[in-house]
Amino acid sequence: MSDNSEILLVGGRVIDPFCKMDMVMDIGIANGVITEPGKLKKPKKIKLHGKVIAPGFIDMHVHLREPGNTAAETIRSGTMAAAAGGFTSIVAMPNTMPPADTPGTVEYVRRHAESEGVVRVFPCGCMSKGLEGKEMAALGSLKRAGVVALSDDGRCIQNHELMRHVVEYAASFGLPILDHCEDESFKANGVMHEGKWSVLLGMAGQAAASEELIVARDIILSRQTGGKIHIQHISSLASIEQVRQARAQGINITAEATPHHLALTDECVKRFDANHKMNPPLRSEEDRQSIIAGLADGTITVIATDHAPHTTTSKLVEFDYAPFGVVGLETAVPVCLHHLYHTGVLSLSELIAKFTVGPAEILGFEDRALAIGNPADLTVLDIDDEFTVDATTFKSLSRNTPFDGMSFRGRAVATIVAGRIVHSLLPGSAR
Repeated sequence: MSDNSEILLVGGRVIDPFCKMDMVMDIGIANGVITEPGKLKKPKKIKLHGKVIAPGFIDMHVHLREPGNTAAETIRSGTMAAAAGGFTSIVAMPNTMPPADTPGTVEYVRRHAESEGVVRVFPCGCMSKGLEGKEMAALGSLKRAGVVALSDDGRCIQNHELMRHVVEYAASFGLPILDHCEDESFKANGVMHEGKWSVLLGMAGQAAASEELIVARDIILSRQTGGKIHIQHISSLASIEQVRQARAQGINITAEATPHHLALTDECVKRFDANHKMNPPLRSEEDRQSIIAGLADGTITVIATDHAPHTTTSKLVEFDYAPFGVVGLETAVPVCLHHLYHTGVLSLSELIAKFTVGPAEILGFEDRALAIGNPADLTVLDIDDEFTVDATTFKSLSRNTPFDGMSFRGRAVATIVAGRIVHSLLPGSAR
């Protein structure tokens, strides 16, 4: 994936939360790694005055759909969407067809990512065989096959004793658990958040307690075993408060928020647009504000997209029958700059850390700082670029976004992976 050509990034504001750097400087790139500018011979110069250079963004919650549902997404299209959104690394969820519960499926993802992907793809393995929540998958074999984490994302193991064993075995292999927290008995047939709007719209509601019960379970298991458990797409006030208290006690729990949960509420469902149907569902304004507060005080250390592509036809049905999920790779950075940075909730360094330091610490990724000799994975931001989302221009094969037609301020304008420009909106360097 590396490029032997030399590049000199000139005059950008370098913000690196790994080493607490924020200064205007030049960055040299040669042979796929960060190099001292003075050692470059005949580099291609890219002027970045007024732009921000950050360590490559990591999305630790992406559904690539391959193998299985390549009409919705492929490894090629998904990684192109990631690059367009400013992500240099993504973690591929295991709920494919077949699921990534064997080394063979993991190897399929790895090989296709190496030959067809434009960003780094790290496979995640299943916790249970077939994602059925009945029997533990062969975790050691998955570790040897190259998974960086374990998850039954899209489903949740309901058997607490099985989950305990999974957490213990995962810890012995140094693998974090990424858990989709959902008590199925409380979820029932809910298609949106249980609250005022579900009553007004006459739709079956999904209680926040469905998430909160499993978050409590996971905190207990982490406290008991010492295992690392990461709460995916946290969405309710009570869940966030539980994580806040657990982290204050030193329990090995982390959590992520999605851009759609921090920007939208269940009131949006009154449009009956299935692109507002996701799991967990959009919740109340009080819950949304709690997510923002959790990001601000460090309770939530990661922003991840839960990029879940679906074909247009699958979403063009009645709300009740549409699949859960929205795409997010190409809108995450604009949504977060708009709602978190430009509103003063987070500093630019704090926001960048949610896409870099937070996921890197959970996944055990090293060499991510913008230091000499480290891989040249960089994200370039124009924090003031105002634009309107046009889903028809997405690199993703799917268009199921709730943000189509919305205007935002700020986005990623270039993505560099191992010294290679894989996406650019910059004059003279477009790909």
